[in-house]
Amino acid sequence: MQSPQNITPVALCRSHPKHPDTTQPCQTLPQPLTSRSCLPSARRQPRRACWGCTQRHVCIPAVVLLVLAGAVVFLALPSVNRFCAASNNQTGFLCDDKVTCILASQVCDRVSNCRNGEDEQEKLCSDLPHSLPGFLVFRCSNPAYWVYADQRCNGMNDCGDCSDELGSLAACPPCGSEWWNCSPVLYEYCSCIPRRLCRDSIQHCLSWSDEYICRP
Repeated sequence: MQSPQNITPVALCRSHPKHPDTTQPCQTLPQPLTSRSCLPSARRQPRRACWGCTQRHVCIPAVVLLVLAGAVVFLALPSVNRFCAASNNQTGFLCDDKVTCILASQVCDRVSNCRNGEDEQEKLCSDLPHSLPGFLVFRCSNPAYWVYADQRCNGMNDCGDCSDELGSLAACPPCGSEWWNCSPVLYEYCSCIPRRLCRDSIQHCLSWSDEYICRP
């Protein structure tokens, strides 16, 4: 005869869905504790679900499932949204305080512009521009070059071929009130020059309109 320590309690099973008034034990024969089977005997109806598993056999899988579910939820959480509009509605980077918005070009400039220095973190600056969020980067027409997003449409030839100021990639508006529209003679400008250069006795436009027509 087996010792009582090696016998599991008799498991009760659910009643059949079509016969709710009938209940029967799953299996009256004793089973060793090493057996993890809690299914009813093959001679009984296969739809009956046995509730005879020990608490140990239930809790361990439940904990594992909870850990896995937590990991999935954690991985599915969206990353922190750092996009913001800085001065003059230029693309900016939002600091951890959720208030300070710095220019995109101030990220990874070796100066901590955010209070906690999150704009200079290694994960952002380790492999420029690939380590930067996409909204901070503008790709020039030459794939070998890029500029910060706030340098697009700033009137300056930051890409070197004016692709950040002209064409479909940049999609810049016409020159603003502080700029004069002309074909500049200086390579640092593309289609406009600052009005402060007008009538300074130096040619900045091919047509000389900066000296004869434009007013500061």
